[in-house]
Amino acid sequence: MSLEQDIKQEKFNNEFEKMAVNILFTGGWIHNINASRLKPLGITPEQYNVLRILRGSHPRAMMLADITCRMIDKSSNATRLVEKLRQKDLLRREICEHNRRQVDISITDKGLALLRKIDADAASWIETLKNVTKGEAHELNRILDKLRG
Repeated sequence: MSLEQDIKQEKFNNEFEKMAVNILFTGGWIHNINASRLKPLGITPEQYNVLRILRGSHPRAMMLADITCRMIDKSSNATRLVEKLRQKDLLRREICEHNRRQVDISITDKGLALLRKIDADAASWIETLKNVTKGEAHELNRILDKLRG
C-alpha cells in the first residue's frame, strides 16, 4: 500500500517531505511490530535495545553514558530503563570499586537467557520485513546511511 493510502494524504509539497514522512511512518510501523513481539516477554523495544547493548559488551560492564550513546532512541530515559530491567533481574548495577561515583551495569544470566529466547524467534520477525529483496534492503541501508551522513 502506498504512503498516500496509509495516511490518507493525496499530495506532499515535494518528494523530500514525502520521504521524511514515509521514513517516520515506516519507522513507527516497524516499532509497533517489534513492540508486539516483545510485549508477551514483558519488555519494551527500548529495554530490548539496552539488553542487546549490554550483551555486546558482556562480560565487561558498561557505564550508563556508554549505553546511552549506543541507544537507537537517544531521547529514551536510560536511567529509568536500566532501573526497570534491574527490577526484573535482567541486569545488575554495582558501584565501581575504584571510583565510587561510577556505576557499572552488566547483563545477568537471566537477561542473556531472555535474549536467547528472543533470538530463537527472530526468523518470524525478519519475515515481516521480507517484502523487499536482500539487494533492495542493501540499497535502502546505503541510502539511509547517506541521508544521515
